[in-house]
Amino acid sequence: MRAIDYFDRGHDIDPARTALFDTESGEKLSFAETKAETERLAAALQKNGFGNQECLALYAPNSAQLMVVLLAMWRANGKWIPVNIRNAIDANAAYINYVRCEWLVFHSSLAHEVDELRALCPGLTKLVCMDKALDGVPSLEQFVGSTTAADFVEPEIDAFGNMNELVGIFPTGGTTGPSKGANVTNLGWGTMIETAADAMGGRTDHPVALVSAPITHAAGPIALSTLSLGATQVILPGFDAEKVLRTIEEQRVTHMYLPPTAMYQCLASPQIDKHDYSSLKIFILVGSPCSPEKLRVAVETFGPCMCQGYGQVECPMIITWLPPEVVAAAARGDHPERLASCGKPTRSVKVGLMDDDGNLLPVGEAGEIVVRGVLVSHSYFEKPEATEEVRTFGWHHTGDVAKRDEHGFLYIVDRKKDMVVSGGFNVFTTEVEAAITELAEVRECAVIGIPHEKWGEQVHAIVVGQGIDEAAIIAHTKARLGGVKAPKSVAFVDSIPRTAAGKMDKKALRIPFWGENARMVN
Repeated sequence: MRAIDYFDRGHDIDPARTALFDTESGEKLSFAETKAETERLAAALQKNGFGNQECLALYAPNSAQLMVVLLAMWRANGKWIPVNIRNAIDANAAYINYVRCEWLVFHSSLAHEVDELRALCPGLTKLVCMDKALDGVPSLEQFVGSTTAADFVEPEIDAFGNMNELVGIFPTGGTTGPSKGANVTNLGWGTMIETAADAMGGRTDHPVALVSAPITHAAGPIALSTLSLGATQVILPGFDAEKVLRTIEEQRVTHMYLPPTAMYQCLASPQIDKHDYSSLKIFILVGSPCSPEKLRVAVETFGPCMCQGYGQVECPMIITWLPPEVVAAAARGDHPERLASCGKPTRSVKVGLMDDDGNLLPVGEAGEIVVRGVLVSHSYFEKPEATEEVRTFGWHHTGDVAKRDEHGFLYIVDRKKDMVVSGGFNVFTTEVEAAITELAEVRECAVIGIPHEKWGEQVHAIVVGQGIDEAAIIAHTKARLGGVKAPKSVAFVDSIPRTAAGKMDKKALRIPFWGENARMVN
């Protein structure tokens, strides 16, 4: 099926149910109204020359209108080009030029940035401003004009739902260089939506999903997954811990997604004990490993709703799944080690752990997570060499290192590039970070390797926290993990730098120690 077919599936459950609630504007749209709006906008796109499988970029904060534009683009059978408003202008421009995108729909609050993008992207010629007309750029209302939903012409669809056509070209992140574009087909995207919906559904007849992370990132596909279940999307313009906590109670939210770092901010909020979270059925963490101790506290705070998915752009969101029942049991002391797990492989993929020579490894040995199945993206856009490299030995290589226990649970221990080699010993930084964040005084922690004349690298921790010193952190970690893995130095900071996707930017953290070296190891 196509992406829009999953929205339509949710529509058919109850067309009168509210699909989108914009908390900023107060706008509410039923599934029927949302469908009609997407058909009207898709017709306007067609009328104005938007071709089948043409690229369209969205550049705006979260809103119900943004969600409508995204759905309309898919209804017109376009390819989504996610553009993260947190990215540097140069990075966004480079990606738009790389995929040769001509269409951009944006919000006027970002007009200055769009002017900069236009100066850097000569091919970006077809622009629409969502909320008002700007200097020769029509507003969305002007763009649609007198077009009606009846003017929409359904693209030609084959019996297989155009499974090999693209739903989008998604940037890979670019923490180690310019982003590559992952060509994601309807087949792969549909597999992700169905797998995620199966994992998250069935717990309530009245699902209400909170959208506070950027729709232009992981929150977009998660919203589509819950829309397919008939869930109302309660949309915040952006993440704010206090607003998130208040909205859960006010709107009786049942489903929500946050990256772990945002969940940590919620736990640290002074408002955390002032709201009722009993409506929550699914609180999914995706994007980076979660501190086991913080996850345990989250279960105590939000109830038996916490769960995790593991994936990446090239194999999105749900390679593995750790369901709320397992997390809740682990928080009670039944296999507590599973709080550090990313779960078991889902039915959509075959997962293995591989060494550098292409050998699949047994239980207990650490190796790179490799994946096979239709969840894997088709290729990198116009990068055949990079595609071939990431598919070595006939598997997709994730770059993440993990171990598997005798029950089939996977435990991510590091990114291959983040592993510290100190005195010939491999130190997995996520293991050290998990130990340090057990301390109540520590809010966040990033561990990196820094140069050392004798050992090659030494373990260095960067900590956000209060009421604790370097010696206490080192002593605690040494007691938990031993002297080799314990940090030899600790720096305290107010905040840890993030990538545009919200992940810890370890490349930026290494630069003061390594400079701009491409190879930040000794």
